[in-house]
Amino acid sequence: MSEIVGSLDLVMVFALCLLILFGYPVAFTLAGTALLFALVGYLVGMFDLTFLALFPSRIYGVMTNDVLIAVPLFIFMGVMLERSKIADELLDSMGALFGRLHGGLGISVLLVGALLAASTGIVGATVVTMGLLSLPTMLKRGYDPSLACGSIAAAGTLGQIIPPSIVLVVLGDQISNAHQEAERALGNWAPDPVSVGHLFAGALFPGLVLVGLYVVYLATLAFLRPEHAPPIASSDVGGEVRVSRVAKALVAPLVLILAVLGSILTGVATPTEAASVGAIGAILLAGDRLVPAKPLPLYLTVLSVIGLILLSAHLDLRVGRHEISDLDRYGMVAATMMCLIIAYGLFVALIRAHKRGILSQVMQSTLKITAMVFIIVIGAQLFSLVFRGFGGDETVHALLSDLPGGAVGAMIVVMALMFVLGFFLDFIEIAFVVVPIIGPVLLQLGLDPVWLGVMIAMNLQTSFLTPPFGFALFYLRGVAPSSITTMQIYRGALPFVLIQLLMLVCLSLFPGLATWLPTWIFG
Repeated sequence: MSEIVGSLDLVMVFALCLLILFGYPVAFTLAGTALLFALVGYLVGMFDLTFLALFPSRIYGVMTNDVLIAVPLFIFMGVMLERSKIADELLDSMGALFGRLHGGLGISVLLVGALLAASTGIVGATVVTMGLLSLPTMLKRGYDPSLACGSIAAAGTLGQIIPPSIVLVVLGDQISNAHQEAERALGNWAPDPVSVGHLFAGALFPGLVLVGLYVVYLATLAFLRPEHAPPIASSDVGGEVRVSRVAKALVAPLVLILAVLGSILTGVATPTEAASVGAIGAILLAGDRLVPAKPLPLYLTVLSVIGLILLSAHLDLRVGRHEISDLDRYGMVAATMMCLIIAYGLFVALIRAHKRGILSQVMQSTLKITAMVFIIVIGAQLFSLVFRGFGGDETVHALLSDLPGGAVGAMIVVMALMFVLGFFLDFIEIAFVVVPIIGPVLLQLGLDPVWLGVMIAMNLQTSFLTPPFGFALFYLRGVAPSSITTMQIYRGALPFVLIQLLMLVCLSLFPGLATWLPTWIFG
């Protein structure tokens, strides 16, 4: 009994996992378990209740965190793009372009999934959208059901690793905090900052390589077993028509992605500012797509945005040198006119979205998902506070430090633990509960923070596809036809899980895959 009392921190973690397995809501389980064990610890003299006095300041710190403001904005951007039928156009156009090839429709699904991942970053929304739109078509065209289901599930999970991603925003914030804590523990009180932009840059190349591996696997399987992925007749007549359709469907989403991601990587904007640009861009795209007969002056709006950026850069330089002339004043007037054009385009887009009932749906979905994220964050803050009050951080440090193999052994154990936890927990719980506990310890052992963040993101993506508890498989099961069995979905997902594990091994053996781009961009 005394041994159990002395290990209340580990017992608390075990109790949390057990309660989650019973199906209790994660946010309330986190907070309830923490309060219960805090009371038990106080009664047996193992916990000081004054620790709980720090809880309000922790909540205040979360609510005033500039990085986390990007979460609801990225959610809004993703849901708006999903509801504005961007995915429909992309699937139709890419299917027409690659449909004549063996496996062409599956490759189109993977490429569209990658684009949607970069646009939305929401796994559930992407899997459901792709399942509803492309699965019936793939089955009708003679695709093997397992291959079709695996391709859709794998494409949907790319939102975990391809930036801009909500997962990377959350992980970037937590890795940054863990990095600062680890450096202070090592005596460095002025560490080099690690931002969400570093993690975006670190995940970009591995994410694209993973998409390439998916495509290679599908193309190889289609070559070896052409009956599993037959070609389809293109609905277009002539290559020029197909190219124009693809260009029309691709240009606007690509410009939006490049604007959001490029502004973060180049340091022009913070993640929150870039997310707001993405949200406005998604509104403009939705307004343009919802009423095709009355095209929104989207191109004029885009040109106004570009002109405003260039003009602002010029005026900032001139103002900094105190060289304002009459010509510069005319430039300010032109900038004001451009702002009015942008405001007009935004107003028209919002009116169109409101009349179609899209705006209220997007706002409600954004509110629900954001509330879910932040209530889990609050529960995780209370749990980690009580865990640290029991000395749990010291326990974890001792356990990981004593493992054979040093940092390598500790990393293997942590990756295996996260892989298993990914069966039962969403990435939000793992990011806000597990990462603050194990992150500082691993970073004190000398691991690179960007590489660690990318490894965790890739690991969590793998868990989304792993039978029998992969969340992406559940999402797909919910929208798949009744003729599709659960075992067919599982069999289709397994090859893509193996590809993800291969990518995880490659990242382990070659950390430069994740670190070269952040080093090149940020120095």
